Amino acid sequence: MALANLIDGAFVPARSGRSLPDYDPATGLQVATLPDSGAADIDAAVAAALRAQPSWAAVAIEERATFLERIADGLAAAASALARLETLDTGKPIDLSSTLDVPRAVRNFRFFAGQVRHDRTDAHHGSDSLNYTLRTPIGVVGLITPWNLPLYLLSWKVAPALAMGNCVVAKPSELTPLTAAALCEVVTAAGLPKGVFNLVHGTGPAAGEPLVAHPQVRAISFTGGTATGARVATTAAPLFKKLSLELGGKNPTLIFADADLPAAAAGAVRAAFLNQGQVCLCGSRILIERSVYEQVRDAIVTDTKALVVGDPMQQGTQLGALISPDHLAKVQGYLALARQEGGAILCGGDRPSLPPPLAGGAFLRPTVIDGLPPTCRTATEEIFGPVATVHPFATDQEAIEIANGVRYGLSASVWTSNLARAHRVSAAVHTGMVWVNTWLLRDLRVPFGGVKDSGLGREGGPHSLEFFSDTRNICIKL
Repeated sequence: MALANLIDGAFVPARSGRSLPDYDPATGLQVATLPDSGAADIDAAVAAALRAQPSWAAVAIEERATFLERIADGLAAAASALARLETLDTGKPIDLSSTLDVPRAVRNFRFFAGQVRHDRTDAHHGSDSLNYTLRTPIGVVGLITPWNLPLYLLSWKVAPALAMGNCVVAKPSELTPLTAAALCEVVTAAGLPKGVFNLVHGTGPAAGEPLVAHPQVRAISFTGGTATGARVATTAAPLFKKLSLELGGKNPTLIFADADLPAAAAGAVRAAFLNQGQVCLCGSRILIERSVYEQVRDAIVTDTKALVVGDPMQQGTQLGALISPDHLAKVQGYLALARQEGGAILCGGDRPSLPPPLAGGAFLRPTVIDGLPPTCRTATEEIFGPVATVHPFATDQEAIEIANGVRYGLSASVWTSNLARAHRVSAAVHTGMVWVNTWLLRDLRVPFGGVKDSGLGREGGPHSLEFFSDTRNICIKL
C-alpha cells in the first residue's frame, strides 16, 4: 500500500516525489511505502495549520469535544482492522494491539472530550481586585511520536491539542506509519475542518527537525529517546517554544520479602517484557530483597520461560518481534556486553526457531541476567528490549540507592505488604511515577512524565490541557 501525507485536508505525496519502505518486523517483508517528506512538506503543513487556526480556536469547547468523540467512534468502529495494522507494523502480539493499543487510543479521545468539557480554572478575590485565569490556544503545535506505541501515543497528544483549540502538525515514526495513516482517514471522515490536523511522514532528520525548528510552530510534544530529546531541546529552546519531552527509562522493580511473592514475580515479568520490553516504562532492573532473592529470581525465570514467543498475528502469542533487525542487533550487542561484564544468562538471549516467513523476523527470547553489579553498563543503560537484570539488596536504603543509581527517572514499581514502607520507599525513589503492588495501572487524570534524563514536563488530564494552552491572568480592579 502507498501512504500519503495529510495536508490541508488532502492526501498528498512528498513534494520531492521520494518514498520510504515500511517493513513488517516479524517477516522482514515490505508492506507499504510512505512519503519521504522534507522541509517543504513541513512548511506546507504549517501554512495550512496557520490558515485554519483562527477559525478552529473560535470553535466552542463543546463542539471541539464533539469532534473528539466522533474520532473516537471512528477508531472504535475500525478497531479490529487497526489492531492488525498495528501488529503488522510493530511486530507486537495481536492480543496486545487489540486489548491495549487500540482501546487506549479510543479512550484517549473520549477522555479528553470529557476533560475539556469539565475543565476549570482559578479565580482569586482580593480586597480591590478580581483575578481570573484563562486558557487560550497556543497556535500551531508539533507532535512527534515513536514506534513502540504508535496509535496509542499519537492519540495521547492529538486529543488534548485539538481540545484546547490548537492546530496540529504530527510526525509519526517512519518505522510505524500504518495506524497514523489510518487515523488521518478517521479524522477526515469525522469532518474535522481542513488544516486543523495535518500529518507528515518522514525521517527525523528530514521531517522532524524542520518541524521542531519551524518558527511558527509554538510548541513541541516529543516522545522518544533521550539523545534525540536533547537535540529537540537544543533546537527549540532558542525559539522559546513550549516543550514536553517524554524520554527514556531504566526503571526499577523493587520486591521486598514481605510482598506477595508469586504476584510480585509475575508482575516483574510483565513489567520487564510487555511489548518485547519496548515500553519506556518497562521495569528492566529487578531488585529483590536478599532473604528471598533466589526464591523470587527462580520464579521470575520460570515465568519468563513460559512466555510464548512467536507469530504476532496468532492469538495466544505473548511476545512478538522487535521493531527492526537493526534494533535486534543493538539488543544482542548488550547481551554480549553482559557476558563481558560477568553476567550469567539464566534464560533466553537466543533467537527462537520459527517457520518461514517468520524465520526472517526480528525475534529474541526474553532474557533474565544475574550476577551483574548494579552499576555496570548493562544494568544502567537503556536497552529497550526483552532483557532484564536481577540484583539483590539487603536493606530499604540499599534498594533505594540502587534504584536511584542511574541517569533516568521515569517510573518504578514497589512490591510490599507494609504500607509504611510503600509510602516511604515510593517517596524516596527519584522517578516521575511509582506503582505499588502493580505496574502500568493508568489513571488518565494523573501527571505523566519523568525526572533527570527521562524528560521534561508533564502530560495527562489537566496537565495536558495546561501544556497545550497559554495560561493567562485577567485582573479586574474593583
